[in-house]
Formats: sequence, C-alpha cells, structure tokens
Amino acid sequence: MSLKNNEIWFWFCLMLVLVGAASGGGFFWFWQEVQTIRLSLASSTAALKTKNEEIIKLTTEASELAAVLNKEKNKNNEFEEQINEINDTVGTLEKWSKTDPELLQKYSKIFFLNENYSPAELKDIDSEYLYDKTKTLQIHAEVESFLVDMLQEASEDGVDLQVVSAFRSFGYQSQLKNSYAVVYGAGTANQFSADQGYSEHQLGTTLDFTILGKVPFVGFDTTEGFKWLQANAYKFGFVLSYPKGNVYYQYEPWHWRFVGENLARDLNRSGKFFYDLDQRALDPYLVKLFD
Repeated sequence: MSLKNNEIWFWFCLMLVLVGAASGGGFFWFWQEVQTIRLSLASSTAALKTKNEEIIKLTTEASELAAVLNKEKNKNNEFEEQINEINDTVGTLEKWSKTDPELLQKYSKIFFLNENYSPAELKDIDSEYLYDKTKTLQIHAEVESFLVDMLQEASEDGVDLQVVSAFRSFGYQSQLKNSYAVVYGAGTANQFSADQGYSEHQLGTTLDFTILGKVPFVGFDTTEGFKWLQANAYKFGFVLSYPKGNVYYQYEPWHWRFVGENLARDLNRSGKFFYDLDQRALDPYLVKLFD
C-alpha cells in the first residue's frame, strides 16, 4: 500500500471514530482508536519502506548480474572470432599448399619450367571448341570449366571462338621452336615463339584463339572474337599476355592466359597487364586462383 493510500485510510478511520464518539463513545475510547490507527499506519509504512529497499537491492543485483553475463558473452564472441580466424588461416594455408605455385609465375624469358614439369591434371578440350577437330588439345583440369563457360557465353553473344593451341609439353615446345627457326630463322622465331621451358603453354592454362572461318593468327585483332575477349575474358579469369609494346614477344592478340577471376578483374580495373606486376604482387592471388 502506498503512502497516499495510507493517509486516505487514516482519515477515513478517523472519521468513523469521530462519528462513534459523537454518538456517545467516550474520549478515552476515541484516543485509543486514534493511537491504534497511527501504530498500524507506522507499521505499514515501515513494511513498505523495507519492501522498497529489497526491490532496489534486487534491481541492483540484477543489473550487476546482467553486466557480468554481458561481459562473458563478449568474451565468448571474441573467442569465437579468434577460432574462426584460425580456421580461415588454416583453410587458406591448406589451399595454398595444394595450388601449384608455378601457375602465377612470370615466364616468357624470366622463369624457367624444367623438362619434367607438367600440370597436376590435364583434361581434353571438347572438339566442338577446337579449330582443328582432328586434334586432341588439353588444358589444366581446374581451368576447363572456366574455358567452357567463356566459350559458351561468347557463342550466346554470336561470337564463335575456337581454340587453336593449348597445353604444350617441354618436348613439343622444343620441336615447335626448332621448326620455326628453320622456316623463319632463329632471330625472327625468337620474336614470336618461346624457347622450351619459357612457354606459358607448358602450364596448361594458356590458349591461342581464332574464330570460325578465320585463318589462325592473321589479323585476329580486327575480329569480333578479339573485341569480345577484350571486353569479357577477364570475367572468366583470362588475360592477354602479350599486348602491344610488351618487351617479351611480338604483339599476340590470340594468346590468352588463365590467372584467376580475382587477378583478371583487378588487372582489368587498373588497366594493367599480367607482366606489368612484380612477382610479389602476383603471389597473393594464388590462393584464390580457382575460386
């Protein structure tokens, strides 16, 4: 009962007593009733005060307990975040350990692939995508799906890209280079053909393209196929290796290398080419190469 209600009760009882006194009760009786009412009121007030103090105490304890629980909750959240970071780091290191570090190395007269190097797994390219359908051309197994997606989208856009060349072994590149040297002379051959061990084709991630009905290599940069690749190849992780003005080989608009969608996108945004970057800038992209 509140203090205000106690006061109302007191005055109500007092009025009853006064009425009783007026109707013949003695003064002594009246006084005893008043004292009884005062004692009852004082007792109720004390009890109410005690209850209020208990409520305040319980509220304070509840607040302190809530603060402790919230602190522990924050600790648990921080611990969970640390565990997630550790798991992410372990996952990244695991992916890194399983990804061939050669796939983002800068070859073309810079790094050397030995005669024993071959991609972990090669996959035949479907003959429907080949310029010469009597040949068997292979590509790195992890890259094959990116290539198919790109060629299918090009076809949907009315551009029939075809693959002229893909993976070349160390031995095949040696034979090819020697044949070019015989036909064109060593000096001229060095301008457009890599020595064995320096060819991006040995990685299994590089392809030469043409379009349906077009003689390979000749005037490819004037075709709709080249224009389409310039505008869209990066979306599938492919980039032009040897643009105009490069210091490695002659301009090769038909020669495209898979470097992963993340790196290809960043190169496209910056207007740079693969060989414009230092190796230390390329290496971090390795872990997301096939994402």
